[in-house]
Amino acid sequence: MSFLQKILIGVVQFYRWFLSPWLGSACRFTPTCSAYALEALQQHGAGRGSYLAARRLVRCHPWCDGGHDPVPPAQATQLFTSLVSPEKTSP
Repeated sequence: MSFLQKILIGVVQFYRWFLSPWLGSACRFTPTCSAYALEALQQHGAGRGSYLAARRLVRCHPWCDGGHDPVPPAQATQLFTSLVSPEKTSP
């Protein structure tokens, strides 16, 4: 786990422990946006996890239907996949 990833997880946990109880629950999704952010950061790292969390926060508004929206599974990068299982054979 990277240093930046630990900091971002700490920020989300601070929000969940101290600010969320004071502000009240208004999330329209399951899992909640903060739980989604924690899971995204843990599974995908600081960069992609932050992107997924921000995208989720933008969608969480009063005019959104909400519902069940899990974190997408981590996938191998294109480069790694091509190195492990090349589909093309050399002539």
